[in-house]
Amino acid sequence: MYQRIRMLVRLLTCFLILMGVAVQRNGSIFGHDLTVREVEATEESSPLTRVDGALVVNTSTIAKDIKGFGGPVPLEITIKDGVIADIQPLKNSETEDFFKRASGVIIPQWVGTSVQDVSSKHVDAVSGATLTSNALNATIKEGVAYANGFLKESEEEGASGFEFTWKFGVVLLTVVCAALLPLFVRNKHYRCIQLILNVIVLGFWSGTFLSYELFINYIANGVNVWQSLAVMIMLAVAFVYPYFGKQSHYCTWICPLGSIQELCGKSVRYKLKLSPKTVKGLNVFQECLWFALIFLMMAGIWFDWINYELFKAFIFKSASIGVLIAAGVVVLLSFIVQRPYCRFVCPTGCLFQLTQNPDK
Repeated sequence: MYQRIRMLVRLLTCFLILMGVAVQRNGSIFGHDLTVREVEATEESSPLTRVDGALVVNTSTIAKDIKGFGGPVPLEITIKDGVIADIQPLKNSETEDFFKRASGVIIPQWVGTSVQDVSSKHVDAVSGATLTSNALNATIKEGVAYANGFLKESEEEGASGFEFTWKFGVVLLTVVCAALLPLFVRNKHYRCIQLILNVIVLGFWSGTFLSYELFINYIANGVNVWQSLAVMIMLAVAFVYPYFGKQSHYCTWICPLGSIQELCGKSVRYKLKLSPKTVKGLNVFQECLWFALIFLMMAGIWFDWINYELFKAFIFKSASIGVLIAAGVVVLLSFIVQRPYCRFVCPTGCLFQLTQNPDK
């Protein structure tokens, strides 16, 4: 009991630290703005304006409850002659590269659409940017519905931005299997299958994983539980399982980056032998790195490091060259060193360790 209380205190401490980072970075907690801002009256009272015979809809207020990965994705939608003539993104908290990728695919598919067809039209989400894509689609539908006077009819879909698709089902099933089956199944062949699914489905196909960017965005902007159900299960596994003796279950059974490292290690018998002193030194380095990065964010000095966590390499079309190179080095090193990034670098994994192990 005493050990569990200590774990709970450490978890709450880390949560408060992340909450402080969220306030520093986004100025909000669970979607509640904590900063003092001057909001133009026209923006609050009149989302609709007319410009050169066209109707312009600003979704900043009418779709503020629709959230992507980093929060709302406000748009300025121009409707002319019953057709969407233009859509311009407004300032948002999404990761810039991912938002550009999603909006660059999603928005052109809506331009030219008749407003009568908007409610029934379906635009597929961009792989690796599903939450942002869904938020863009839902925001566009909400804005057009508002302009047409049909806001009430689209309230349910617009407020959640949630749409059950077969891709959502596959991702959810993969996470549920990884969370539950290992508790009852002890089979090395199954483990290999699960690791492969993690890499393909959660990594390259959907870009579903836990990271500091996700933690901070959820704390700052809130989260739609149904839309992020797979991630909610991941969070439960990472932070709740340890209280029932299942330490590091997320890292060893779900994380796609951990999975690809283990698969690489399984393919080569030779392993570089690291002395206990070297391992201890690398573990100290990981903890020092974690404290340094957290300090930089708490002090408001450097938030951008969260864009360089190696998980981003799975979404390779949007990842930076540096991330791709570093991920490649880690994968190659994994053939001769067991899970090198997980054990000696990963800031997200270090957070889990600090909340799970009272003796650290």
